[in-house]
Amino acid sequence: MLEKLSALAADVRLAPFGALHLRADELPGMQSLILLGPDEPGFWAHFTASPEYNDGAPDPMNRWSERVIGDLARTLDARAVFPFGGAPYQPFIDWARRSGRAHLSPVGLLVHDRAGLMVSYRGALAFAERIALPPAAASPCGTCATQPCRGACPVNALKGDHYDVPLCKNDLDRRANDCMDQGCAVRRACPLSQNYGRQPAQSAFHMRAFR
Repeated sequence: MLEKLSALAADVRLAPFGALHLRADELPGMQSLILLGPDEPGFWAHFTASPEYNDGAPDPMNRWSERVIGDLARTLDARAVFPFGGAPYQPFIDWARRSGRAHLSPVGLLVHDRAGLMVSYRGALAFAERIALPPAAASPCGTCATQPCRGACPVNALKGDHYDVPLCKNDLDRRANDCMDQGCAVRRACPLSQNYGRQPAQSAFHMRAFR
């Protein structure tokens, strides 16, 4: 299933970012979940050519995700699940950690074995059958000698056990701000993030939404 999904997802510039077995009280009737994230490099160019990005309506990336992952779900006889859309929200952070491919970083953000601190999830596919899971990956932070993420925030908003959101947003309100134009400095400092291939324009898109 993972190989088939990987091939289909690659056509829309998505990739499996982890898989896990669901508990009995999660998504009744479903046993397995595969998380989907942007397949870089190439995701941003694919998305910005989509009708959702170009129609001027709100929430283009969420609408694109619903269409594309919904199509994958119908093709694979799965259920599409998303980290947006209003309460009750699905536990994507918990799922990510249980997949064995995302871990807590020293700054408290999730770090992924491929995307580093640029990890994001556009959605997931839930399956009624119990699929075989790939092996877990060790946290990349354990072999990161310098851990540059720790000192990258210009206002020290990420303290490991606490994220000072007001402090972060106040800093983003400055007219000249590298984080707004290039993406979060902490996320960019991660060596894995730097090798992931995410475009600065995509990070700026998300930073505008966050602000």
